[in-house]
Amino acid sequence: MSAVSDEAVRAALHGVLDPELRRPIDELGMLRSVTVDGGRVTVGVLLTIAGCPLRDTIEKDVAAALRGVPGVEEAVVELDVMTPEQRRELKERLRPGRGIPFSRPDSLTKVFAVASGKGGVGKSSVTVNLACELAARGLRVGIVDADVHGFSVPGLLGVTGRPTQVDDMILPPIAHGVKVISIGMFVEGNQPVAWRGPMLHRALEQFLGDVYFGDLDVLFLDLPPGTGDVAISVSQLLPNAELLVVTTPQAAAAEVAERAGTVSAQTGQKVVGVIENMSGLTLPDGTVMDVFGSGGGQRVAERLTAALGASVGLLGQVPLDVGLRAGGDAGTPIVLGDPGSPAAVALRAVADRLAAVPRNLAGRRLGVTPAV
Repeated sequence: MSAVSDEAVRAALHGVLDPELRRPIDELGMLRSVTVDGGRVTVGVLLTIAGCPLRDTIEKDVAAALRGVPGVEEAVVELDVMTPEQRRELKERLRPGRGIPFSRPDSLTKVFAVASGKGGVGKSSVTVNLACELAARGLRVGIVDADVHGFSVPGLLGVTGRPTQVDDMILPPIAHGVKVISIGMFVEGNQPVAWRGPMLHRALEQFLGDVYFGDLDVLFLDLPPGTGDVAISVSQLLPNAELLVVTTPQAAAAEVAERAGTVSAQTGQKVVGVIENMSGLTLPDGTVMDVFGSGGGQRVAERLTAALGASVGLLGQVPLDVGLRAGGDAGTPIVLGDPGSPAAVALRAVADRLAAVPRNLAGRRLGVTPAV
């Protein structure tokens, strides 16, 4: 039997990712030691905190990687905890500069702020399904539930746990491949959050600055309805964020949705497009009942185009679908649970259009030095 190679062991361990940070454990400074004694390999792994909720997952993944190395007969995983100094080094490695990474000139993350004029139009359901669809395509996606008073994103994703906190750095839970943070993860039961403007701004600032999302391709912000404090804070903290306006076909909903979009004229943000939700209900005989009327999404798109002086299109019309509601209640978004349903098909079509939105490179550092 050939001797176990230390290089082979370390190469195998490089493939083990921390389940929260999604980075190789050796790159994160979590690999404390590797000892090879014949066919017995002992690996010391440092957890970020003593109460790491995924310690069993890390231990299992490390052991599985070791067993895949030729010649290994026995794999021993010894878990320990980082010292305060090691945690500081980890935070510096992950976040070399403080502040909001998505607002930096070199950030290539697409940021979509999902807005609506009023509540009850399905804005959060649309946000969650679009995020899960893009994540299923292999993109790195995050959601900030910015609707502090009416948070619902954790339930729609089936998230019940709390984020892991490494000193002042927060590691968001991951559901269906999407990293998510919400004030709902920090309150007990169904307690209300009675905060005013400055506290809402600070909460959003912490979500964007203290939560480690890593290198995201797309970040969604689920905004509260209307044009209040949080919408203004988003424009200040993430001036490059682009708006998605969600409405129903109903005329009254369309009118207030138009206001949510035209606020971008004051903040300097771009409106990517309008999504009409609850656009029609298909009956057993195949006919469609317009429960909430028709044409609201198109009217909003046309009025925003006129008001903003830039083309705003109707990105899609999502039909009323019992499965959309049921999937949200179960924590399994319909694009994953029933991808062939009419609502899922419509949402995937919207995701197609969002994925095609080019990243704005104006004013960004590309890290390229011209040849002299």
